[in-house]
Amino acid sequence: MLPKIEDKIKSIRKDLALLDRLKPDCHKKFVSDEIYQGALLHYLYRVSDNSISIAEMVIKYKDLPRAKSYYDSIDLLGEYRVIPPDFAYNFAKIASFRNFLAHHYENIDYKMICENTLDKLSDIEQYLQYIQKYLEQN
Repeated sequence: MLPKIEDKIKSIRKDLALLDRLKPDCHKKFVSDEIYQGALLHYLYRVSDNSISIAEMVIKYKDLPRAKSYYDSIDLLGEYRVIPPDFAYNFAKIASFRNFLAHHYENIDYKMICENTLDKLSDIEQYLQYIQKYLEQN
C-alpha cells in the first residue's frame, strides 16, 4: 500500500479513537462546553476530509477518471469496484457532511451530531477496510 494512504488511514483511526472518547454525554457537553464542541467538530471534519483525500489518492494511483467533486470521488470508487457500489452510494454523503462542517458550522444541530453522526463512525472504519483490502489485492 502507498505510504501516503497508509498515513491517512492511521490518522483517521487515531481521530476515530478520539471521537469514541468524546461520545459519552454528547448531548450534555455539546451545548454547554465550547471546547468540547470545537474538538468534536474538528475531529469529525478531519475524519471526513481525510476520507475524501484517500478517495482522491486512490483515484490518482489507479489512474481512474478525475472526479468532479468530493461526492463524485467516493462514487467513482464504487463505480470502479474499489468499494462496493451500494456502500459508495451511501458513504458519498460524507462529502456533503464535510462541506457542511467547513462552511456552515454555525448552524450545527447538536442532536444530529450526537444521535446520528457519532453512530455512523463505524462506516468510516468499514470504508478504511475496503480501501486496504483493495490496495492489498491490486
